[in-house]
Amino acid sequence: MRQLVIDCATEACSVALIEDGVVVAGDFAVLGRGHAEKLVPMIAALPEKGRADEILVDIGPGSFTGIRVGLAAARALRLAWGASLTGFESLRLVAAMALAQRPGSPVDVCMTGGHGEWFFQPFSADGNPAAPVLSLSPAEAIARATASVLAGSQAHALANGRTDVEALDLRPDARSANLLGASAFVADPRPRYGRAPDARLPSAA
Repeated sequence: MRQLVIDCATEACSVALIEDGVVVAGDFAVLGRGHAEKLVPMIAALPEKGRADEILVDIGPGSFTGIRVGLAAARALRLAWGASLTGFESLRLVAAMALAQRPGSPVDVCMTGGHGEWFFQPFSADGNPAAPVLSLSPAEAIARATASVLAGSQAHALANGRTDVEALDLRPDARSANLLGASAFVADPRPRYGRAPDARLPSAA
């Protein structure tokens, strides 16, 4: 079984080719912007241009644009290759990456959100979510952080000067998707933005 992993839901953009659970190739870059221009060349540079039996894609939460770019590419390749398509969440991948470095400890994951807010989610030591994702002000997120291991792009800010925690500056990386358990994947992947869209339909007069 060969899997192509696409992850461009956050400021990072990454791809990986996994065969029978082993990463055979991949790439990772922190872009900020320009995911649409960078993603396809990254896939094309993989062995056999990334062709796989299954496509795994990050569905968020994260950047509205990044999530949609990743899903659009994954859906197009699914049709072209006749592959299956599965989704996973960005914060859950970061939690798995943190637990690979610090096994046995609960992890609070905190990532950059929109309009100055942070995406926050606690995870148990087995990598499963302990609560839903929330989009919070920095002060609210700091008040909720109780784990001894903090991970994500806002991990150091979440620590807020505490000396009793370890902060791991991590972003979701497609090359680590093989750390996820089967329960982390969802069929029929759809965007999970983590907060309400900025644009609103005009109310009826």
